[in-house]
Amino acid sequence: MGYTRYLVILCTLQYTVPCYISSLESGVVKEEMADSSNQVQLKKGALELCVLALLARGESYAYEIASTLSAGVGMGEGTIYPLMRRMQDDGLVDTRLEESNSGPPRKYYRLTAAGRTAFTAQKREWRSFSDAVDRLLGDSK
Repeated sequence: MGYTRYLVILCTLQYTVPCYISSLESGVVKEEMADSSNQVQLKKGALELCVLALLARGESYAYEIASTLSAGVGMGEGTIYPLMRRMQDDGLVDTRLEESNSGPPRKYYRLTAAGRTAFTAQKREWRSFSDAVDRLLGDSK
């Protein structure tokens, strides 16, 4: 049978749906849910949107962003730093350093005009996608 994975890419957001593996054990074909950590993939796909949403409220430093995401959606701290670097390279955020009383200077991030535009577009795409999924699931708001 084989391994099937469905991936929908919408702008920079990525969504995966469950993968199933059909295996042959002792002459019996089994279909079982693949341990592909779908929830982690969903979170990673929405991570940039979540960061943009937090920064749309005001500037923040990476540890504060990571803590908020960890508490809100269970994302680990290690995923935020590479994303922040990429967002800076892509021109979505600007940074500034500020002295801290409790250690080294903190790098604060704030949205650029391109970041605000990306946030608006990604938010619209997320809502459209989640509404479509809700309709397929039979959920109503």
